[in-house]
Amino acid sequence: MAHYSKTYSSPAQLAALLQSRGLHVENVTRTENYLRHIGYYRFSAYLYPLLNTPKENHVFKPGAAFNQAMDMYRFDRHLRLMMFNQIEKIEIAVRSAIVNITSRETGNPFWMTDPSCFYDANAYVKTKQLIDAELAKSREDFIKHFRNKYTDPYPPTWMLAEILPLGVMTKIYNNIKSNQIRKKIAQEFALGIPVFNSWMTIITVARNNCCHHARIWNRTFALQVLTMRRMSQPWITIPVKQRKAYFSLCIIKYFLNIISPHNDMKVKLDTLLAAYPGIDSSAMGFPIGWESEPLWQ
Repeated sequence: MAHYSKTYSSPAQLAALLQSRGLHVENVTRTENYLRHIGYYRFSAYLYPLLNTPKENHVFKPGAAFNQAMDMYRFDRHLRLMMFNQIEKIEIAVRSAIVNITSRETGNPFWMTDPSCFYDANAYVKTKQLIDAELAKSREDFIKHFRNKYTDPYPPTWMLAEILPLGVMTKIYNNIKSNQIRKKIAQEFALGIPVFNSWMTIITVARNNCCHHARIWNRTFALQVLTMRRMSQPWITIPVKQRKAYFSLCIIKYFLNIISPHNDMKVKLDTLLAAYPGIDSSAMGFPIGWESEPLWQ
């Protein structure tokens, strides 16, 4: 173990460093400006694929150019925006399914703050603390209206669900005491409980990555995903790397096909890939022939 010894370098110094390592810089002033406003540490992830092996030597491949890294950066940004717009639809539909089905089955508008509806008391206490925190900081008009008009300690579930993060909603789902209710919610999306839970974790991670502007396109994700042997809805048939972006896109498309059967996600994805022909789609986990998969038809 050693102390971190690197010191701050200005955008001009960093641009010169990249050139000294063999990177072609088309416009030095523009490059310095990008490094100033993006940040070298964030941008270095897009320079990494342009390095020769071994990468530790920090020598760029012949012909490697700053503009290539900028294309990767722009593509990743557009990919995140596209994914986030699709995930929004999934998030709303999943919230609605959890709230509507559990409220209907329990007959209790306040089930989300009723400990008798959950099997793990410790998990309930933790999610209740998260609910309390969100309520305390909420400035939503409907929350203010409820507080002014009613004496109940908590608003009904359908109001609470509007202010809770997606990750909290999935935690609440996982802890619902009735296995039958959890099964009905998962069946709304033609999935079993374990796979629904696993895929919602992927959706939540993807959403958070999009919100925090994290690199997605060629990333290897840490999560292992569960799948079903027999799918009642169109799915993929070509074996793929589950920890790559393509598999996350497949999960998003699967949910969308149920929520919005005439969605245009394939068109948006095709348009994005066509706009950046230099992007290596195999680095994202796209297999040869992915376009003909039942899921994408």
